[in-house]
Amino acid sequence: MIKPEKMINGTKWIETIKLTSDERVKLEDEYGIDEDIIEYVTDKDESTNYVYDLNEDDQLFIFLAPYASDRAALRYITQPFGMLLHKGVLFTFNQSHIPEVNTALYSAKDNPEVQTVDAFILETLFAVVDSFIPISRAITKKRNYLDKMLNRKTKNTDLVSLSHLQQTLTFLSSAVQTNLSELNRLPKTHFGAGANQDKLDLFEDVQIEGEQVQRMFEIETQVVDRIDHTFNSIANNNLNDTMKFLTIWSLTMAVPTIITGFYGMNVKLPLATMQGAWMITVGISAVLIIAMLVMLKMRRRM
Repeated sequence: MIKPEKMINGTKWIETIKLTSDERVKLEDEYGIDEDIIEYVTDKDESTNYVYDLNEDDQLFIFLAPYASDRAALRYITQPFGMLLHKGVLFTFNQSHIPEVNTALYSAKDNPEVQTVDAFILETLFAVVDSFIPISRAITKKRNYLDKMLNRKTKNTDLVSLSHLQQTLTFLSSAVQTNLSELNRLPKTHFGAGANQDKLDLFEDVQIEGEQVQRMFEIETQVVDRIDHTFNSIANNNLNDTMKFLTIWSLTMAVPTIITGFYGMNVKLPLATMQGAWMITVGISAVLIIAMLVMLKMRRRM
């Protein structure tokens, strides 16, 4: 979808969402955008990047934003969105229709302090970086809940939920890191050349916000990993205790089986002709079982 043209303080802004094949051809024909650029900027597997075309004087920005595959369960991945400055026109590409990107674009547009298209781009990036914070707080809240539940009773469903949190944190922390690396590089590119003080302040603001978000996800990832490691250790210890219990009782049950097996043979055995011989076999079994348990206890196997 190509939305109606809008203006950002004298600069034309063309917003696109989920471009179709016909709409891609329209962008190529009407605005002279190269087919390779459109393919690049709408590729859902692209990572964060900034490209400057010296011949065309085009600037292309690719950044990663959080994308909810299951918002209620806090299942997130990341998807790229793009901004292209082409012949004095700003194009934005939100191929995955990410709500956080839409919100960031319009919050930047409605910001009265945004006076240039460069400021609009930086304010949009700031808002996208900021959109990771509520997700991090939601993850912290769910992590605390799972920690309490697992401390009461370890359930497979809670362990699966904890694993899902780890997957979400892996995707988001990686995106935050790559975004921050590119934000730190931007001032040294053509986009940052000859920047005035206001633009330098915007660069600093978005970098500081990126660093803060990165620290939040680093801490959260470490905590979730430690919780997962702790409960894996608990589960392993519980399994070891269960196996030890079963092993000991299998040994104790083997003793009477051996004794009664001998006396079940059709051959003459000692004590077999005595009255109450079965009591003797029971007594021998009991003595051997007690002796074995005492030996295991002395060797600290129980």
